[in-house]
Amino acid sequence: MDDARRGGWASRFGFIMAAAGSAVGLGNIWKFPYVTGAHGGGAFLAIYLVCVFGFGLALVMAELVMGRMSRRNPVGAFKRLAGSAWPAAGGLGVVTAVVILSFYIVVAGWAIAYLVYALDGALSATDADALNALFRRLTGAPVAPLLYAAAFMLATAVVVARGIAGGIERMSKLFMPLLFGILVLLVLRAVTLPGAGEGLAFFLRPDWSSVDIGTVSAALGQAFFSLSLGLGGLITYGSYMSPRQNLGRDALAVVLLDTVVAVLAGLMVLPAMMAAGMTPAEGGPGTTFKVLPAVFAAMPAGRLFSIGFFLLLTLAALTSSVSLLEPVVSYLVDERGLKRTTASALGSLVCFALAVPVSLSFGVWHEVTFAGLTLFGLMDFFASHLSLPIGSLLTAICLGWVVGRPALDELASRGQPVAAWAPVWLFFIRFIAPFAIAWILIQGLIPG
Repeated sequence: MDDARRGGWASRFGFIMAAAGSAVGLGNIWKFPYVTGAHGGGAFLAIYLVCVFGFGLALVMAELVMGRMSRRNPVGAFKRLAGSAWPAAGGLGVVTAVVILSFYIVVAGWAIAYLVYALDGALSATDADALNALFRRLTGAPVAPLLYAAAFMLATAVVVARGIAGGIERMSKLFMPLLFGILVLLVLRAVTLPGAGEGLAFFLRPDWSSVDIGTVSAALGQAFFSLSLGLGGLITYGSYMSPRQNLGRDALAVVLLDTVVAVLAGLMVLPAMMAAGMTPAEGGPGTTFKVLPAVFAAMPAGRLFSIGFFLLLTLAALTSSVSLLEPVVSYLVDERGLKRTTASALGSLVCFALAVPVSLSFGVWHEVTFAGLTLFGLMDFFASHLSLPIGSLLTAICLGWVVGRPALDELASRGQPVAAWAPVWLFFIRFIAPFAIAWILIQGLIPG
């Protein structure tokens, strides 16, 4: 398919907002604060920042390079750049995007439900038992969560069906600044609460005595997953980039924005929790839906805080979900010749069909397990611990050893010389990144 039919970004700003939006999602706002709280605060943050800029940035550039060099979806990119033995590597990314989106829309549906609860005042309770019961009623219901997930999936499909410039870019240029604005307001409210200073100190002041190998592994894994590496989204977004764009500079902008959102989320959640008398580690994965509403309810004007937070969470989920659906749609358009609207509808239907048993695994099917994992847990394990790191490992090997030095030319805008640091980047992709990714893969497979 020619580039004119595939479409492209209308502006550099639009690309940066869309690519940053692909990384900014539930992983930043939902996961980062509780992982930071569980691993000692400031020391974890420092190690995380080193991992993001010393490891994540290089892989973001690698995926964008593959996309722009090939002008194709993940399957087509591996095939065009590396030959007939490699399309399965891109296929793994497309499958991973389907799997992640199928449970992502379930969690995003919960965010919509909690936004509705916040608007009608149902989150006014400060009692943990009442909020736990509310969460169990929502997730255990057979129909309501699926209706919210269907609404979210429909919104994602509509955006993607409208194309790159008219759909994904337009939404990102509107929603990403709005997301940042809401987040900054929430941070300002959180850090001015009585008692928030203790939370700020915990988050920003490193306590190196708390660091162990688990802290480093968690920071590396969080950096890896927060940037949405290994599923082909950035390869696909890179395929729509103009040759005039400076890829290295734009990749840095994307990583900076993603990191700023994660840090702001920490500045919002951890001081608010400690101001409410909670320890940073006590929330766990249920912090967003079972702990934070109680924190908000105890604040002055807490209802507005709650509405703002769950609106923020919904917007962040949508900017990421379109980047999960786009590799699937791009594959169906490029390789199967489908129209974009047809491909968007088909991909969405497949993802929603898989979301049905995922949602039911929290309710009537909660006793159905595989190797001790519910269907949700199994799909999360497959994506987080297997397919994402394997996909990034294959990307590093393909770009570093099969494509090699021609990849350096893609890092600069057309007609500009290759930057002096570019060979260092290629060395990193060849020799350092594979070992770091293998570390994530091994650590993810070790029990406990």
